[in-house]
Amino acid sequence: MKAMKVTVLALLCLAGLPAEAKTIKMGVNGMVCAFCAQGIEKRLRAMAPTQDVFVSLQNRIVAVALKEGEDIPDGKLVSSLKEAGYDVTSVERIDQPLADVRKAIKGK
Repeated sequence: MKAMKVTVLALLCLAGLPAEAKTIKMGVNGMVCAFCAQGIEKRLRAMAPTQDVFVSLQNRIVAVALKEGEDIPDGKLVSSLKEAGYDVTSVERIDQPLADVRKAIKGK
């Protein structure tokens, strides 16, 4: 009985925490070809917390889906892309799956 009360209390405490971002969406300038997109994907997929990556050259967007409970600091993403020669103009953490981001961009 006591264990059940502790479990319920723990779940209630967790319910009050803000949801972690599922996807990090970045505005990136300097991407001009499929080779650029491929290089960015390879670089970001090498990061352990990365689950998936989507790059839109036309919209200058790079989106990174994170593994459950994982995170990549914004600074690490920005510095990684700057080292590769790109300019990160924005970083936004959204509570949407990468598939929704991909669908919204491709639907434009």
